[in-house]
Amino acid sequence: MKKSDFNYALPPELIAQVPLAERSASRMLVVPPPPEAFADVHVRDLVEHLQPGDLLVFNDTRVIPARLFGAKDSGGRVEILIERLLAENEARAQLGVSKKPKPGGRIMLDAGGEAEVLGRDGEFFHLRFHPCAEHGDDSLEKLLLRAGRLPLPPYIQREPGADDRERYQTVFARETGAVAAPTAGLHFDEALLARLAGRGIEFGHITLHVGAGTFQPMRADSVHEHRMHSEWLNVGAGLVDKVRRTRAAGHRVVAVGTTVVRALESAMRDGELQPFAGETQIFIFPGYRIRSVDLLLTNFHLPESTLLMLVSAFAGRERILKAYRHAVAQRYRFFSYGDAMLLHPAKA
Repeated sequence: MKKSDFNYALPPELIAQVPLAERSASRMLVVPPPPEAFADVHVRDLVEHLQPGDLLVFNDTRVIPARLFGAKDSGGRVEILIERLLAENEARAQLGVSKKPKPGGRIMLDAGGEAEVLGRDGEFFHLRFHPCAEHGDDSLEKLLLRAGRLPLPPYIQREPGADDRERYQTVFARETGAVAAPTAGLHFDEALLARLAGRGIEFGHITLHVGAGTFQPMRADSVHEHRMHSEWLNVGAGLVDKVRRTRAAGHRVVAVGTTVVRALESAMRDGELQPFAGETQIFIFPGYRIRSVDLLLTNFHLPESTLLMLVSAFAGRERILKAYRHAVAQRYRFFSYGDAMLLHPAKA
């Protein structure tokens, strides 16, 4: 199986550069198993496609303004993209710089304070931050909230604006730590959540801190040679109990986004969902049987990406590629600020 098996033609103008004014106004392509036909509706119509007792599972991670700028002692400019917050004002980060600094090197931050290079692991650097007390920063998190810039995905070809700080965040975000939004959740607003609750739909949450690696292209041509980036997740006991009760009552578990699928599948032990907190490098592609969810709401994903492979494992590769061709023909909006799909699993 090669990454080229998951390619499709996408006109660049269909890549959404800005969000819609209303979150739930995004279009939604419903993809049932064949031979049933696709349906072109809107996210606000999700209420009609769910049943009382179904469980929507959201990722409650909160995006941090993870991009900082500074200069090395030599004067060379440095762009810092935080990948992971660690303990004691430390972080794992990618550095955009002409010559990579060595351990012991220091980066003077434009926002005040400095970052010390502690070490390197592949493309990532281990940094310790010394915030500037003059600005009231007594922690890295405060520094980022004051001076960090939102790391919009690379296919959004503009600088982040003031509106993005709110719009590139789900309304239920609460656990700080992601550098990219769980984008399927961006379609939900308070009005839609209220309508879903009024229909008897249940809600649950996991946490998976989405890392910058989610945008990294596959370098290996063979799918089996790809090594996934690591992300931290937490599937709590309360969510596990909700899933078990939902299934026992004959209702469905609906994942809002691929990050929820990755989290739940990482927490499966001997065919049963168990509480789990820790790292995952799970790579889901066709041939893998997803057991934890019954429906999947997701955005459209990049060609040849691991996320496109995940949704192909759930709904079938040919069915997904046909749905993507339909979406292109119908001028859907693609990627983070784009439209959504409601996927039913491929028939066994």
